[in-house]
Order: sequence, then C-alpha cells, then structure tokens
Amino acid sequence: MKVSQEQKAENRSRILTEAGRLFREKGFDAVSVAEVMKAAGMTHGGFYGHFESKDDLVAQTIAHAVGSQSVIDDLGVWIDTYLSEPHRAHPELGCPMAALAGFMRQQAPEARASMAKVLASQITTLTDIMPGEDLSKRRRSAIGSWAAMVGALILSRSIDDPALSAELLSETQAWIGEKTNSRPGGMTSHLTLAGEHRGRRRQQGLIISG
Repeated sequence: MKVSQEQKAENRSRILTEAGRLFREKGFDAVSVAEVMKAAGMTHGGFYGHFESKDDLVAQTIAHAVGSQSVIDDLGVWIDTYLSEPHRAHPELGCPMAALAGFMRQQAPEARASMAKVLASQITTLTDIMPGEDLSKRRRSAIGSWAAMVGALILSRSIDDPALSAELLSETQAWIGEKTNSRPGGMTSHLTLAGEHRGRRRQQGLIISG
C-alpha cells in the first residue's frame, strides 16, 4: 500500500522525536538506527526512505528537537524553568544543547552545523528578552547567561552529590538574576514533564524552551 505524503511526514516526525529522546538519554554513539526505528514503531528497512545516513538523522534531529519546543518569552520564567530539578532529572525530554553538547565534537560537519544554528537561534531569542536598550550589551548578557545556564545544568547532572547539584542550579539562577535584573518566574513548582498527564500516559515532549 502506498503511503501518503501526510503519513510519510508523520512517520518522519515520529522518528525524529524518538531519535531526539534516545540521543539525549544515551548519546549518539550508544543509539543505533535499529533502536530508533523500533522506538518509532517502524522497521529498520524504512529508515532510508527518510534519511540518507545516521549522520543525516543526527543533524536533522538536533533541529527538530529545538523546533518542537515551546517558546518562553519571560526571562525570569525561562531561567527558573531551565535551572529546575525536573529539567535536571530528565535530559531525555529537555534542552538538546545541555544533553548533547559534550558529544558534538566527534560528530559529522552537518551535525555540528545544525548545532551551531541552534545555538545562534537560542542566543538571538535570549537577546530579544534581555532588559536594556543597548543591543550589544543585551547580546553579551544573553551569551553569558546562556553559557552559565547550560554549564550549570551539565555540571549538576554530572555529580552524585544531590546538595551540591541543587546548589549549582539555585546559585546560578540567583547570579543570573542579579546580573540581568530578572526575577525567578515562580514556575518550577508547577512544572510538569510533557506527557505526564491524562492518567500519566506518556507522550513525547520537552520540558523547556530552547
């Protein structure tokens, strides 16, 4: 039976969603094409109808992961949500930059180019909501804040000391708030992982804005 263009697009999106979840959870090298296709509910043989290679899948997954995230246009809410314990605990559903940056140096040029576009977009988005009139200063604050946020999240996930891990998040949040004159959005206590609703039946989703 011939697959419609609509169904093909839906299948491709499902593959990218599952690949994004698995890559963020395990890293690129630990995930096979067969594992991605199985998670998407499709056969291995159907992969090449959507992607040229695993490198192509990696590059497109990075762009898809960020494009699937909701936009948060309040700086305090963004910081509060990003540097939260739920986000720290679920890299497979969160920011692809924090989950995948450490693996990018070994990836193909097209994947690194995709990540560069993602980073540039994130900096632009953050610059737009930074306080102040001077664009160059807002961009500097955006770059510094984003680097601190991503770095704090990566470090908080890398250690087995819960108290220090939590302190990394809270103190980075406070430091950025002081530097940018922003206040926490008060959103963390209400944060839910996408898919943990309607009887906790899991659906794919993301925690935060990229």
